[in-house]
Amino acid sequence: MHLIPPRISLFRSPSWAALWLAAALVGCGAPATEEDVSLGRSAEGLVSTNGLSTNGLSTNGLSTNGLSTNGLSTNGLSTNGLSTNGFQTWFTQDPALADMVMRYVVQCSMAAGATLSYQSPAGTNYTWHGSLGLAPGWAGGQPATLAEQQVVSACLAAHANKYGVHVNISVLGRDAVGGEMPYSTDELNTYAEREACFFGNLFTGEGTFAANDGAYLSYDESTVRTCGLSSWSETTTCAPMKHVGACRYYCTLDATRTYYTRCTYNGVNYRPITTRMLPQDIYRCGDGVCQLTEKCGTGNTPDSCAADCGACN
Repeated sequence: MHLIPPRISLFRSPSWAALWLAAALVGCGAPATEEDVSLGRSAEGLVSTNGLSTNGLSTNGLSTNGLSTNGLSTNGLSTNGLSTNGFQTWFTQDPALADMVMRYVVQCSMAAGATLSYQSPAGTNYTWHGSLGLAPGWAGGQPATLAEQQVVSACLAAHANKYGVHVNISVLGRDAVGGEMPYSTDELNTYAEREACFFGNLFTGEGTFAANDGAYLSYDESTVRTCGLSSWSETTTCAPMKHVGACRYYCTLDATRTYYTRCTYNGVNYRPITTRMLPQDIYRCGDGVCQLTEKCGTGNTPDSCAADCGACN
């Protein structure tokens, strides 16, 4: 998420392919509502009052068929960038999905307190709120640098899950110009479960990748965050995002060994995002609760959890 490679335009002309890939990751679950977005912002405020960093915690809710980027032009993430025919064409194809993607694009790219507004050709007004501030140049209307493309792509991937369910996560790493995202000891202690690393580039069509930072889930465990923290057998459930194994095989930790600063895959160096999660967001068959990730059956695995979900009729 950090070095500053040469500036390149976000999308040349098929910029929309990137956004649609992002959208390909978002739309698996129900579209986010205004209530969902408020929940994300209030969650960030709540953790800050509890001593967690103000921009180190995000609420994820992108489902796995909505991860791609948008058709923003070389004018950058600005009002000018939203006025192009390409962006308007992309947005009007599926306004609900495009709205969801843009909420996360802006949340990842722009700083807290910043907003981006858009009036669609149909006359509907949208306002998206910044949070993590990972791409300051692009957020200011400049062409996205390679570093910004990568870190925004990683951030979108980190906020995607196959169920489209909102779960609080700790988001760690560096922004596109090398600044460390603030975090506290309380945050690390509360979000004690190492989850995953995410990297890639949606803008260039290289795709996005995830790898386990924590141990693989055991046979009786499951989580709605399975795109990152998966079991040995569950590596293809979040297409088009690709799960590639364990972070340690591809990525380099920072000096404190808290988060990854670089991941190399297929010979390409990427700026990753590292995530942590609450231990209680990993479910176990036999804990007495039939979770979203569990099904009825006769066994003791999430796909057949008799103890929690009973026998199938």
